[in-house]
Formats: sequence, structure tokens, C-alpha cells
Amino acid sequence: MTWRPRGVLRWLYPGMGVKRWLGLAFLSMAVLTLALLYAFGIDLMRFLYRSFPLTQTARYGLAAAALLVGIGAFLYAILRLVRSVARGVAPDSHEKMTAAVYRTRVLERAPHVVAIGGGTGLSTLLRGLKQVTANITAVVTVTDDGGSSGRLRDEIDVLPPGDVRNCLLALAEDESRLSNYFQHRFDAPPELAGHSLGNLILVGLEQATGGFDRAIEAMSYFLNVRGRVLPATLTKTHLVARFADGDTVEGESRIGHDGRRVDRLWLSTTPVPAYERVLEAIADADLIILGPGSLFTSLVPNLLVDSIANAIESAAAEKALVANLMTQPGETDGFKLSDHLRALGGYIRVQEFDLLLVNSARPTEPILAGYKSEAAEPVEDDLPTPNEYGLRVVREDLMGIADLAGKATVKHDPDKLARAIARHTRTFARRAGND
Repeated sequence: MTWRPRGVLRWLYPGMGVKRWLGLAFLSMAVLTLALLYAFGIDLMRFLYRSFPLTQTARYGLAAAALLVGIGAFLYAILRLVRSVARGVAPDSHEKMTAAVYRTRVLERAPHVVAIGGGTGLSTLLRGLKQVTANITAVVTVTDDGGSSGRLRDEIDVLPPGDVRNCLLALAEDESRLSNYFQHRFDAPPELAGHSLGNLILVGLEQATGGFDRAIEAMSYFLNVRGRVLPATLTKTHLVARFADGDTVEGESRIGHDGRRVDRLWLSTTPVPAYERVLEAIADADLIILGPGSLFTSLVPNLLVDSIANAIESAAAEKALVANLMTQPGETDGFKLSDHLRALGGYIRVQEFDLLLVNSARPTEPILAGYKSEAAEPVEDDLPTPNEYGLRVVREDLMGIADLAGKATVKHDPDKLARAIARHTRTFARRAGND
């Protein structure tokens, strides 16, 4: 991340809007001091010189010390005043004042970013993005039909809450503490066993508020989310795949585990109108990011929703793709980077994107051995420079290792990914130049 000063210096961090008011305070004090000296200066100075007969060097030393003490006390008094006022306004907030000011004065003026995807890839991206901007819109696929989400779809006929829950937690102000609660899985009779607490809360809020979008808004408020999470559509639909052998299968979870090469994807219902706020966010975005995430079951389903692909293509925003780290068993077996782009090009014009972020680091051999047993491997970077899509390709270390269920798992590192986006996109470069 960008370096931030510590202590009192943090109040002088660019873009926080504090320096101008400190400057005005010092100028006002200087004017007041000059006015007092002009009115009483001659008599006052004669009194001080007679009362404290010092050498010229000693007088300069005493004046310098007094000046430093005065400036320090002045700054400390302003800091304590601001903290006192803030605690009076928000007595229950545990956020440091400098962090609160940085968030409201810098992050809320940062670029507007729309991140599109689903699964763990999108939540990983969001976890890093919230450190560089508060203006985030996460567009989440709603075709998941596996696990707790799938059971809730079958039993209550709701939109799948799982990916939305993960994105809300990723954008939460205090993710580390809340995640333990909302990710909790019930150990209960069959009708509740395996459901996550967050999923049930979202479903309950949907019934209480009368809509899935309003339920997300309510949960965003409870979690103090930085940004917003939007479903790609409010229409209940399923993913359908035609495989290379001509056979068709319905259901995202079945498609992901089938193992045959996907030839074409579509949605089970028609029309599937995009949620209107998604189209508004895309039109107003400064930067649109697609990926990382499962190619056929997290990224493409968003592009199948009516108008979303067209909206991305025609948006004035800068557009970036994030390449996946590993192939996905049963979905992208043997896919190189060019294969991913070619498959994605069947649903959106890849030529409309500006930037492609590619990981250049390689997992250790023990980790690769674990993946090899699952028929997964790093996505081979075979994209030439220049390439047929006109993409500017940035290759750097974006890899992180997470411990999932006792297994070392290769994931994008949220901080590395956010740094790369902030460093290599024109959107953030322009904003940094303006600040």
C-alpha cells in the first residue's frame, strides 16, 4: 500500500484537507501576535529585558525553545479538540481519528471502481481494493446453486446469498472479527446443518425488507461496509452449459464438476434484465475490473445477464482484466492464458479492455505437487507482446498463500493486487497527480 505517516504527521498526509486549516490557524495566530506586539510591544519588551538580563545567545535559545513549545502545544490542543468533538459525535466508534479522517477525506475521494465476478476471487479483490478507495461497487453473480446457497434456493426459492455474503464481509470495516460469526456453519438437525449464519441472516432480511437488494443494503449497514455490493440481476435463473460433445447440463455446481470441455453457456430463463443500479454503476465508473474468478461459473454468468456486457464495452471507464493463477479442475483443465482470453471473448469484446494483470510468481514445488494430485496447474502465460487484443500486459508477483481446511492454497494476495491496480492503472495515476 502507499506509505502513510505515523503519529501527528499522519494529519499532514496529502489529501486529508487538514494542512490548509492548520495553516489558517497559524496565520491567524501570527496576525494576533503582531497586533498585540504593535499595541504593547515596546513597553513589554523593555519590561522583559529589564527582568531577564541575558546574553544575546541565551535570548535566542530561550526564544527558540519557547517557539517550539508553543507550536507543539498548539498542535496538541487542536488534536485533542478534534478528538473530543469526534467522540461526542460518535462515542461508540473505536476507529482511530487519523484512520477515520483518512477514510473520509482520502478514500471517499478516490476513483469509482466497479469489480465484477463471484466466488473467492471477487472477495479477495475487494479485500485489497478497500484499502485504496471507498468508492467500490461489487457486481456479484447470482447463479450459484451449490452448498448452503443451493439448498436455500431449492427450499425457499431465493437468490443465492453465499457470494454476496463473502463480498459484504470482504468490504466490512472489521472483517477479522465479524467473519468468524457470519461464516459460522450450523451443527444442527438436517434442515439447518451446514448453513452459514450469514446466509440465513440475508435470507431473513430479504423476507423482512421485501427484496434481496434491500436485504443487502440492510446487512451493509450492520457491517459498516466500505462500498456496496449489488447482484447482477434480481431474476432467479440458472446457468446452462453445452459441452463439446453436444450434451447440455443445467446448474452451476454440476457444470463445474462435470469435467467436460464447455462449448457454450447461457441462462435458463429469458429475459434476465440487469439490476438497474449495476448499469448505472458501470456507466459512472472510473475503472472496471473483471476477474479474478472461475472463468465459466463466476465471470461469464455476469456477462450473460442482459445489457451488462454491452454496458462494459461502451463504458468510458478504463477497463482491466485480472488473470487467474491456477487452472480449475473440471472447468479450465489445460487452459493457457490465451485460452482463457479466447473463451472470455465469446461473451465480451476483450479488445475493449485496456490492461491485463498477470501473476509472474511461481508456487513452491510442494504446493504444486498438491495441486498436481487434483489435476490443477499454474496458468501458463503464453500471451505475446504485442497481442491480438491490444492489451497492455503487466506481469508481477500477485500471489499469496492461504491455509484453507489445512491445505496451502494459492490465492491472489489482496494487498499485492490492490497495489498493482493503484500503480498501473491510469485512473489511479491521474487521481494521484491531482492530489
